[in-house]
Amino acid sequence: MAGPLAGIKVVEMVGLGPCPFAAMMLADMGAEVIRIDRKTSNAANPYPVLGTRFDVLARGRRSLALDLKNPAAKDVVLSLLEQADVVIEGFRPGVMERLGFGPDLCLARNPRLVYGRVTGWGQHGPLAQAAGHDLNYIALTGMLAAIGRLESPPPPPLNLLGDFGGGGMMLAFGVVCAVLEAKNSGRGQVIDAAMTDGAALLGAMIYGLRAFGSWSLERASNQLDGGAPFYDSYACADGKYVTIASLEPQFYAELLQLAGIDDAAFSQGDAATWPAMRERFVRLFASHPRAHWCALLEQTDVCFAPVLDMDEAPAHPHNTARATFIEVDGVVQPAPAPRFSRSTPGPVVPASPPGADSAAILADWGFDAAALDALRTAGVI
Repeated sequence: MAGPLAGIKVVEMVGLGPCPFAAMMLADMGAEVIRIDRKTSNAANPYPVLGTRFDVLARGRRSLALDLKNPAAKDVVLSLLEQADVVIEGFRPGVMERLGFGPDLCLARNPRLVYGRVTGWGQHGPLAQAAGHDLNYIALTGMLAAIGRLESPPPPPLNLLGDFGGGGMMLAFGVVCAVLEAKNSGRGQVIDAAMTDGAALLGAMIYGLRAFGSWSLERASNQLDGGAPFYDSYACADGKYVTIASLEPQFYAELLQLAGIDDAAFSQGDAATWPAMRERFVRLFASHPRAHWCALLEQTDVCFAPVLDMDEAPAHPHNTARATFIEVDGVVQPAPAPRFSRSTPGPVVPASPPGADSAAILADWGFDAAALDALRTAGVI
């Protein structure tokens, strides 16, 4: 096992969204992460990709499928948690307790255990037991209201801010922090990672700008939200798009110089000139296809990039030079990040089908042949 987290043992109680994303990040960095899938489930699968090689969030770890309704399965899980450094889960508050794996019990069995929990609303608060999804969580933080055009409702920014940025990444960060602390204190603890908390934290700079008086609550009226014509996306002659982010005066001056604009009326610091500036930019970028603008503006200080779709992005020369995308079992996907100069993680392996590694995992974690036969006979595995 290679990577900066080599030697760290993690048990993942399989769920959706942020928890598997955090587990993927930990496994990408070399941690041994065991997925505990349910052997049987009556719930309809909303995502057919789950359990297949296309389930990128499940890469890098083996799967143990257990019948968690069988009392003997509880002993199996607790045995694993006694040996683990970390357990992570993403269920509603109280579910793990009802399953018999609440933090009090687990920490009593393993006082060094780091117990990571990620939910939308957090473990307490008026909304803690309510259902929700990424869009709801970021709506509560003030960040969704800041995204989009003034004439339209705020658009869903995929599920990047809540599920993955505010949820999964914050859980992974919390796990690493708590593991480091446990090495000094000898004691584990519980991590309460709420997507509302994490998404709000991602907006720290914007809240600072608002308090300073330099951020308007009106969408598309600020420099970073599409209000400034020199920080926006534009359509090209071929229907494709480019981005301009010439915030600094020297970058803006280079944009005007390369674009052949010498009209002194376009003052970057005077918002009154922005509507006319935007009209000029709209006409300018629509006059040539995207490839023209790439040839003219890429690798300059204009702060430019083409808007690539998910089929185009892996083939861009910069992404290929950095191996930003990899192919695993025929599936193109983002590579692990960040990069390390010395403790380089090993090759990425595809997701295991649920339960494919049950016997091997239990054998590796100390269950002998007789114990495995008994678990099979009881229908636990």
